[in-house]
Amino acid sequence: MSQPLTPEFDPPGPTLGLIVLSTDESLEPEAASLLACSGTRLLHTRIPSQDNVTPETLATMSRDLPRTAALLPAHVDVIGYGCTSGATVIGPERVATLVHSTVPSARVTNPITAVEAALTALEARRIAYVSPYVASVTAPMREHLARAGIETVCEGSFNVGHDPNVARITEAAVAAGIRRVTEGQDVDAVFVSCTNLRSFGVIDAIEAELGLPVVSSNQALLWDMLRLAHVDGIAGPGRLFEL
Repeated sequence: MSQPLTPEFDPPGPTLGLIVLSTDESLEPEAASLLACSGTRLLHTRIPSQDNVTPETLATMSRDLPRTAALLPAHVDVIGYGCTSGATVIGPERVATLVHSTVPSARVTNPITAVEAALTALEARRIAYVSPYVASVTAPMREHLARAGIETVCEGSFNVGHDPNVARITEAAVAAGIRRVTEGQDVDAVFVSCTNLRSFGVIDAIEAELGLPVVSSNQALLWDMLRLAHVDGIAGPGRLFEL
């Protein structure tokens, strides 16, 4: 005999949606480590992306953004498109328009917009820039930040154009790269670009060593998503989460 059961429902809480590249292996683990005990729901969907990162391959993601966003629940509070270079090539405003075409109620951000906001909040106008990208991919991001009054004083790149290999770059190599790029330079902060480049495990130590704030794509994106969702008090890596 079937018995009628009385459902009980959790009250709605802050819900974040991440659009993750199909080639990305780093954003989700770093996000999970940050939000595991936060009481914030983090939901993921994946967008088709190509292994070789060029401005041309990045631009192709624009056609899949609306239907990828639509795979997230309609009630998500904030959607983050997890690609620093892709958001720069497509354009932050265009990214938001494409996401809103299928999820109109969500607030939308992306790494390059979040990094700009983070560096501004840290009062950093002169930065060192560390990335895995080839030169044709880094240039638009430097130009984007320059338009916001943020000067790239020095730059270093691992010159890895194959995105699955970016996830294999060690955090020790990232820390060493930061040291090398910043040596003898007068900068206010370090920007570690790319959602597939791991850095959460070294940010605090390298900040203490160099006396400079370090802003990564994933750190800034998650900080901005939490800010847009009006979620406070989350402990995260780096000075950014102390603001």
